Amino acid sequence: RHNRLWWLIGFTIVELALCQGCNYAFDNILQPHQRTRIEVLLGMKDDPTGAGYNVNQSLIAIGSGQFTGKGYLQGTQTKLRFVPEQDTDFIFCTVGEEWGFVGSTLLLLCYLALILRIIYIAERQRDKFSMLYAYAVASILLFHLTINIGMVLGLLPVIGIPLPFFSYGGSSLWGFTILLAIMLRLDAARVNKLQ
Repeated sequence: RHNRLWWLIGFTIVELALCQGCNYAFDNILQPHQRTRIEVLLGMKDDPTGAGYNVNQSLIAIGSGQFTGKGYLQGTQTKLRFVPEQDTDFIFCTVGEEWGFVGSTLLLLCYLALILRIIYIAERQRDKFSMLYAYAVASILLFHLTINIGMVLGLLPVIGIPLPFFSYGGSSLWGFTILLAIMLRLDAARVNKLQ
């Protein structure tokens, strides 16, 4: 009985410390533009022409694509540059507008197939390093995919994570390509050991 009471007291103290730590981090560590993004995301601040502009325009673009989209290079929101970062961080809204729900779903299915294939490669590795590396590659891809699509849909704050192999930019493309190349090399070494 006393043991449960001590657990409850300890849990309450940890919870209060976490709440105060989050409050301190929000007020003193985050930059003003970062605080504004979080406030807009949580609905504490309405800023459709400032911090919430990209997300609002991307939602309009995705919504206007409807089921089959407007057609390749026929998007009005993206063609008229209403979405500022449409070729980098917000490229998923371009897919949603031009190819609609069908195209967005196909793109997500392609990413799912890639991640499942990487997990399959991880499962067939014999040494622990290769297996953990392949799982890490799958996790990094899934993390980038989730954060990017979440921020385009307004579910997560805008932090500038690119959509893997799709967003414009050399460094992310090189980084993801090198990750996959190393993983495939480790898998090829496994096949060579078997022969």
